Amino acid sequence: MYVAVMNPVFQTESLEEMCQILSERGVYSIEMGCGGSPGKHHCDPDVLLNDEAKYQEFLDTLKKYDMSICALSTHNNPVHPNKELADFADKELTKAFQLAQKMGIDTIVTFSGCPGDSETSQKPNWVTCSWPDDYTEILNWQWNEVLIPYWKKKAAEAKSYGVTKIAFEMHPGFCVYNPYTLLKLREAVGPEIGANFDPSHLIWQGIDPVAAIRELGKHHAIYHFHAKDTKVDEYNKAVNGVLDTRHYSEDRSWRFRSVGCGHDLLFWRDIVAELRLAGYDKVMSIEHEDGLMSKLEGLDTAINTLKQCVMKEPAQDMFWA
Repeated sequence: MYVAVMNPVFQTESLEEMCQILSERGVYSIEMGCGGSPGKHHCDPDVLLNDEAKYQEFLDTLKKYDMSICALSTHNNPVHPNKELADFADKELTKAFQLAQKMGIDTIVTFSGCPGDSETSQKPNWVTCSWPDDYTEILNWQWNEVLIPYWKKKAAEAKSYGVTKIAFEMHPGFCVYNPYTLLKLREAVGPEIGANFDPSHLIWQGIDPVAAIRELGKHHAIYHFHAKDTKVDEYNKAVNGVLDTRHYSEDRSWRFRSVGCGHDLLFWRDIVAELRLAGYDKVMSIEHEDGLMSKLEGLDTAINTLKQCVMKEPAQDMFWA
């Protein structure tokens, strides 16, 4: 297992500056945003797919710092009820597939997306309860008429470009937001669908990451991992619960923290151990979204915590058993 960093935190640095900063910290892998909310600052498919000189320059910079790309990310909503927005997101996803094929990468990180409640909707409608019956009707329409058909088509397209792992970040606000919804879509679409396991979005929902890893591991459904922590404010949660729509800068029921600042070292060691038991022994990609810490202090905290947790060597034979 190894540590990587997701690149949006370096939006003000060049590719070379980012690679230098990471290599100085002993990190040699990057999860590269190429569309959607992660942006295209370091990795623009429109450039890298069409300008061979720029593409070679990109590769040469990575090689200079012995840097690899663990996955490409384009977080977007390709089933948005606004057809123009959905079409744009869909095209960005296709370009990510194409770029992954060119680079020999098999994993794309993204969102499942969320439709509206009908063909005439203009905004997504994230349903969080089954009653009144209107909500169950919305869910059935979203899944059967939009989500499953779209991802069946997109999974086939991904395979045509050699992308075998579409790793959904289980994110509230989208149809796939927990292990149940991830496995529901995987069962309907196929093994191309798996999880980008980000504990931060699960913690505030009351989900135990270790239990969730164990459940997804039974289905070999973990394809990527985001290392990000969440601190739940127990007092605010006791008053208002966890469905907190206030801005991240306000006094909320929970907030994102750097790895090790929301939970202790044992918590993260348990996650790493459960990942290995689940058969996942790849990357832990740091996503830095801690509003209390600077870019580098937050990264250093996460990197130092994870380096105390990851297991770099395979397990030895159990000579004692």
